[in-house]
Amino acid sequence: MKLSLVGSGPGDAELITLKALKALNSADVILYDALANPSLLTYRKADAEVVFVGKRFGKHSVSQDEINRIIVYNALEGKHVVRLKGGDPVIFGRAFEEIEYVESFGIATEIIPGISSCVAVPSLNRIPVTKRGVADSFWVLTGHTKEGTLPKDMALAAQSSATIIILMGLHKIEEIMALFAKHGKENTPVAVIQNGSRPDEKMVLGEVNTIEKKISDQGITSPAVIVIGETVKSCPQYLAEYLESNSLTESEC
Repeated sequence: MKLSLVGSGPGDAELITLKALKALNSADVILYDALANPSLLTYRKADAEVVFVGKRFGKHSVSQDEINRIIVYNALEGKHVVRLKGGDPVIFGRAFEEIEYVESFGIATEIIPGISSCVAVPSLNRIPVTKRGVADSFWVLTGHTKEGTLPKDMALAAQSSATIIILMGLHKIEEIMALFAKHGKENTPVAVIQNGSRPDEKMVLGEVNTIEKKISDQGITSPAVIVIGETVKSCPQYLAEYLESNSLTESEC
């Protein structure tokens, strides 16, 4: 009996590790999230049971208590249970809550890391999270705490020269941009990337004081990664849009 907490990567089915695929192939029961690419389930055993436990902001289909119950029930029957999560299973997930609960029943657990969207999605769009001479570090924040408020560190991030990556924050975009503007970042570049790494990916680019309207105009919805900082200017699309809006050629920049 065992629980494997597996990261499925940012969305592209090919961005999953070999170890994760081996876990899927050996699982008796697979509980998968909304952000995990369902095509990955083709790597399961023919007789493996599959349970969708997807959770999205404001739309929790299965409670955490019920997920814990399903894991423990099956593991105590001697089964290998895989909990397939989007991105990395630990980053802003409940991996350690699940581990602590499951291990209290004497069940073995393991973590199989996954490629996180916080780095992969900006990188795939030619936005480096760090760049020499531009940003020496990057911050990764959740868009909301369990109380539904912005994390306290968001105010510190708004004063930093680091690249700021915000996950699960689109529904708080107005509040987030107001906070960055309050700290003099009105003209700081912003990228918002929906369904990063997937065929239906959409990206909108702007600045702190314009991005909210652009998100609305282009119909960007969750799940989306928000990137704030000067490294966004490295994105070829950002440069192209800047040149077009200012009627410039690249040689004039």
